[in-house]
Amino acid sequence: MVSKPPAGDPVQDAPQVAAPQHAAAGLPAVAHTLRIAQAQMGVRRTARTLLKVNQKDGFDCPGCAWPEGDKRHVAEFCENGAKAVAEEATLRRVTPEFFAAHPVADLATRSGYWLGQQGRITEPMYLAEGSERYEAVSWERAFAILAEELTALSSPDEALFYTSGRTSNEAAFLLQLFAREFGTNNLPDCSNMCHESSGSALNETIGIGKGSVSLEDLHQADLIVVAGQNPGTNHPRMLSALEKAKAAGARIISVNPLPEAGLERFKNPQTPVGMLKGAALTDLFLQIRIGGDQALFRLLNKLVLETPGAVDEEFVAAHTHGYEEFAAAAKAADWDETLAATGLSRAEIERALEMVLASERTIVCWAMGLTQHKHAVPTIREVVNFLLLRGNIGRPGAGVCPVRGHSNVQGDRTMGIFERPSAAFLDALDKEFGIVSPRHHGFDVVRSIEALRDGEAKVFFAMGGNFVGATPDTEVTEAAMRKARLTVHVSTKLNRSHAVTGRRALILPTLGRTDKDVQKSGKQFVTVEDSMGLVHASRGNLPPAGPRLLSEPAIVARMARAVLGEGSATPWEAFEADYAVIRDRIARVIPGFEDFNARLAANPGGFALPHAPRDERRFPTATGKANFTAAPVEYPRVPEGRLLLQTLRSHDQYNTTIYGLDDRYRGIRNGRRVVLVHPQDAAELGFADGAYADLVSEWTDGSERRAPGFRVVHYPTTRGCAAAYYPETNVLVPLESTADISNTPASKSVIVRLEESTSA
Repeated sequence: MVSKPPAGDPVQDAPQVAAPQHAAAGLPAVAHTLRIAQAQMGVRRTARTLLKVNQKDGFDCPGCAWPEGDKRHVAEFCENGAKAVAEEATLRRVTPEFFAAHPVADLATRSGYWLGQQGRITEPMYLAEGSERYEAVSWERAFAILAEELTALSSPDEALFYTSGRTSNEAAFLLQLFAREFGTNNLPDCSNMCHESSGSALNETIGIGKGSVSLEDLHQADLIVVAGQNPGTNHPRMLSALEKAKAAGARIISVNPLPEAGLERFKNPQTPVGMLKGAALTDLFLQIRIGGDQALFRLLNKLVLETPGAVDEEFVAAHTHGYEEFAAAAKAADWDETLAATGLSRAEIERALEMVLASERTIVCWAMGLTQHKHAVPTIREVVNFLLLRGNIGRPGAGVCPVRGHSNVQGDRTMGIFERPSAAFLDALDKEFGIVSPRHHGFDVVRSIEALRDGEAKVFFAMGGNFVGATPDTEVTEAAMRKARLTVHVSTKLNRSHAVTGRRALILPTLGRTDKDVQKSGKQFVTVEDSMGLVHASRGNLPPAGPRLLSEPAIVARMARAVLGEGSATPWEAFEADYAVIRDRIARVIPGFEDFNARLAANPGGFALPHAPRDERRFPTATGKANFTAAPVEYPRVPEGRLLLQTLRSHDQYNTTIYGLDDRYRGIRNGRRVVLVHPQDAAELGFADGAYADLVSEWTDGSERRAPGFRVVHYPTTRGCAAAYYPETNVLVPLESTADISNTPASKSVIVRLEESTSA
């Protein structure tokens, strides 16, 4: 039976703590999935919806970007994917009456969990300047307000157009087309906060900012290194691929500051044996200090170079550039410095080397644990060095595997959502549409916040997401957002960003992945690109949450018509009426999408985009070869009496969406304000398990930021390191603390001290 949303925020000041678990999924995951789904959707709707998740005739799960094989299981979803679907397909509704009962000031006091639990937004809502409450508004009036503000700007660059990774290819293509026809490259996106470091490193080294492996490659690998990633919570369907690889003989090294249940043992709920016993996954756990990954891979590279016959000299000679400079830097790697940077023992690193040398086909997977540091880009370059040395790019069972979180974040970038587009892309866009796109670079996420803060930007438009909740330096970001003249959010549900507004604000409710989309030409589908470069269709099957919702492509098309007017020759009305028309134009602009519609019709499971390093060992870099690099080794130095904090997700969480207050695998229940600290560190700092502390971050300019009232949990993390959940700890991350080159917030390496809390 469907339950009602919570009337009040649950009390979170007394989290219950038990021992962490050592296996993921299994019967508890099935039970929790069904309980959450039925509470949001009811029994019949649960069955109708979940059986369409990730099916060839169904919809793409909004929960992550992990790919599906050609042969799909009848239940092709994981626990957290089912939670994401249930939150979207919920029968709960947020109506104008809800907004009448809850002024913005009240919404601003609510937790993200409470806001998200209220249900789907059913009508366009408008917050007038000086008003205390959102009120229902017609779509015509909403677009008129948008046009009024955008056309009044002194420059198109005073507008920001943010994109969440849930946005479809079709909507993303239209949004970037509109922004550039309007006159700006201000297209920040969620990739700026996650895998921008991966794209920066991979574009330079192999010529394309995407992973080079397929599911089949994982199944064929001899060795899989999983670094800075927790697939059991963030990409649970990846565990099935690791299980299959293990069954075929692969070995797995996991590199992480925290032990994670999903990488210890996977109880596959799809099989009886898996459900009862499960499969051990990790063969070697390297419990590294936060930020020590570059030093680890640099030393491994030194040791490979010192091993006779270990380097693939034929591959290096034929396909790479910069080897001599890299080799000189690698040979200078120091054991003592590496042990200090990583916190590992010599024996552990030597065991890892044995596994590396025994492997003919090696894959390295990674996520935010590598990308959100000051030295993230050099770290990922060093991973590429590691793979190039033994020829592990461009052959089966080997390659780079950055694992993306948002379900279409990679596709959005492919569609042109990027503040620094290539000249070739803009030339093709201009030729196709007869426009003149701006050539100067726009603002990424961090630069957008600075522009709002400094008065350089005045209108903020978000296609999905929870910008305020996802970004760093919460107090600075919220103050910046409140300076805007207009903030606009295309949304399915409520989140913190709807309560932190400019002088005026709009909420534009949109269809979700699960919703049936019918336009003038008939039923529509959209497309997405997964983490491994496969493009496929997504078709919703549920009646929309309300009759006044518009699809994302329709919202962009109508906004464009309202803003650009009769002066635009772009067929916005035709795009809204038939998404196949959008795909025809994508096919003429973006390489790899030729005959887009025909290929989708011929391949119900989708098709792979071209990838030169993977497909033909061709590297479209500036040198025409794969580039070795030789950056100095960096790692965080932490003053005495301080800890290095990483922000992370709980198991009841997807990005900033909070499904519940538990983190089952880590033994945390009924609360989120916890900080995980090694028992010896906690003892030295004077904090017993169960004590309460304020987390105070320290930045290089002497400034401090405070997150009060965290329960200290003695936990087996690496010495000198700590962990706590975001978005609660985003307040601790200085806006200026970013990765070199990519400008990604350095949310995985925050220097903090613990002070006795007065707010518990």
